[in-house]
Amino acid sequence: MLLTGSSTTLVQSFLQVLSSEFSMKDLGPLHHFLGIQIHTTPTGLHLSQSHYAHSILERAQMLDCRPMPTPSVHKAVSPPDDTQVDTRYFRGLVGSLQYLTLTRPDLSFSVNYVSQFMYTPDISHLKFVRRILRYLKGTIHYGLSLTADTPLVLSAFSDADWAGCPTTRRSTTGYCTFLGSNIILWCAKKQNTVARSSTEAEYRAMAHAAAELTWLGYLLDDLRVSILHPPVLHGDNLSALYLTVNPVLHARSKHIALDYHYVRERVAQGALTTKHIPSSLQLADIFTKPMTKARLAQFRHKLCLRPRQSLRGDNELRGYKDADIPLEFGVIRLDVMC
Repeated sequence: MLLTGSSTTLVQSFLQVLSSEFSMKDLGPLHHFLGIQIHTTPTGLHLSQSHYAHSILERAQMLDCRPMPTPSVHKAVSPPDDTQVDTRYFRGLVGSLQYLTLTRPDLSFSVNYVSQFMYTPDISHLKFVRRILRYLKGTIHYGLSLTADTPLVLSAFSDADWAGCPTTRRSTTGYCTFLGSNIILWCAKKQNTVARSSTEAEYRAMAHAAAELTWLGYLLDDLRVSILHPPVLHGDNLSALYLTVNPVLHARSKHIALDYHYVRERVAQGALTTKHIPSSLQLADIFTKPMTKARLAQFRHKLCLRPRQSLRGDNELRGYKDADIPLEFGVIRLDVMC
């Protein structure tokens, strides 16, 4: 059982009540839980899976591999190769990487991509997995930095890579949700059907993000956490944003299923606000397509990903200015994330 709270006195008094009713042992402050290392910092918590990542590299016999700057090749195209690999070995590595994404949102897109070949992997797919592991080697100490003093404001970024899959031409949905300046939920997933327009693909991504915001709102309400303002959903597709408030774009929206108008209903009820954000500032891009080294470093910082030693000064991010992202593009103060 994990107990947490904003007051140490309240937590201790609750422990005394539990001890009077049940036979229990207090193990002290939390350090490890289900393979996740928890380190207390002056501003909050740092969650990492460096020991677990080390075991994955050890299993793959890649402890001494040369690190790579990105987990996937930008504009990668899988070359045809019918050479089969050990399916059990491939599934074991990919399954381990899937669990690693609990604290590594920067791996979500790449791991989602290789997960699509679990049944019939070939040598080209194994090469993609090895590149992820080489990137992991160079960023093994990265983890989520959660700030304690942050406003209780829900917001999300959603994006879609229209027809991004070269094989099926399905789009990839990506979104991430923040509570104040802390990222708490993210997703990278291929859409179930082919989208006939970028508007449809983006609107589907917004529908998924809006549903997650609604669920988080109910969860916070059950925890007696009051959210004073409606959640804000950021998107970079103007046509999809216009559909949330005015479904008049018949030529672009007549082929979109009715269930995706859930977003428009939430906006009409005042339970959700949508805002435009330039594509260059769209944080959800990292969940829909491969990133260049520069953009990946920028997004890692904005998604609360930092190495443990960076809590005493991050050399990699020196010279990067948060002011590059203006404040008027949402409720979250993006300049003070993490």
